[in-house]
Amino acid sequence: MPADTRLSRMLHVLIHMDHIGGPVTSEVISRMLDTNPVVVRRTMGCLRAAGYLTSVKGHGGGWALARPLDTVSLRDIHEALGSPKMLAIGLADDNPDCLIEQAVNEALKDAMAEAEHLLLTRFGEVTIGALSRKIALPLSK
Repeated sequence: MPADTRLSRMLHVLIHMDHIGGPVTSEVISRMLDTNPVVVRRTMGCLRAAGYLTSVKGHGGGWALARPLDTVSLRDIHEALGSPKMLAIGLADDNPDCLIEQAVNEALKDAMAEAEHLLLTRFGEVTIGALSRKIALPLSK
């Protein structure tokens, strides 16, 4: 199963948008991410629906930040993207009546739930604005 990179990619885009300071088109973002503009629009649409972005059509339009990034956490964006699965470890269900399988699955479920809770808590503590300020981008000419 390939890793879900949407969170990382959207954080990347949001920080670029913060540094750019104005609307950015799907085409520019697609070049930034080396993907198709349709994929960009679909993913950015999730962030618009959650209130983190706005979009304007036509000349001079594009995607723009709807809120200061200091008010948006990593967890907010994770949730706006549909709360994708955090861990790729799956549980066996070949022999649901097997006591060993039941014990193993219970132990794994508990550990993964605890890990996910800790990760989501940490995601909630980090704002994208804080990340953006850590990055000193050279001024473009």
